[in-house]
Amino acid sequence: MRVALFITCINDALYPGTGQAVVTLLERLGVEVGFPEEQSCCGQPQFNTGYRSEAAPLARRYADVFRDYDHIVVPSGSCAAMVRDNHPRIDAEAAAGTAARTYELTEFLVDVLGVTDVGAYYPHTVTYHPTCHGLRMLGLGDRPRRLLEAVKGLRLVELEGAEECCGFGGTFAVKNADVSAAMGADKARHIEETDAEAVCTVDNSCLMHIGGTLARRGAAARPVHIAEILAATEEAPS
Repeated sequence: MRVALFITCINDALYPGTGQAVVTLLERLGVEVGFPEEQSCCGQPQFNTGYRSEAAPLARRYADVFRDYDHIVVPSGSCAAMVRDNHPRIDAEAAAGTAARTYELTEFLVDVLGVTDVGAYYPHTVTYHPTCHGLRMLGLGDRPRRLLEAVKGLRLVELEGAEECCGFGGTFAVKNADVSAAMGADKARHIEETDAEAVCTVDNSCLMHIGGTLARRGAAARPVHIAEILAATEEAPS
């Protein structure tokens, strides 16, 4: 099995630890992970803001860079959804070789590797926010929760209004800043009400928005990507 990591722009630029956690986790599970350095953006920012012709070369580049891998693992629900749902709309012929083989991390663990207990240890109280793309486009369902529930030492607490958007939405947060901030405040308030030490998602873009809002409120909860929780062990705690 040849597996590649698609790191995504935001992880590459701002959260490289998430990509490192994915590699640590998958290698612990016996997966050999490749990282083609020619990879670039999936084209989501361009596509979602109407610049579809500008997204096309990026979609074709993705198909070319990852064509020789059996599976492509993405620590981002939104980018995985972009590849699976929109690359075929941009160039069906190019996407035929890669779109169906692209998996968000929790999908890959549960559906391809067939595991929920990955041997993780994270002795903290955690609440989980299901991101919009993961929830509505990928249909991740309970996969992330099943993985979190199997983590040794982790106490998972329910989040009120969990399925409501955090307000980020990519350029939505820029174009509709007041609405975005209000949605983020609602999400942060519900997180604070759980008394959780950490809030977890499958997307660092959402965590960036949530984490910034929590920090401005002086909240104790910290944002943590699910990959970093699943990569943690008793020997190498997070």
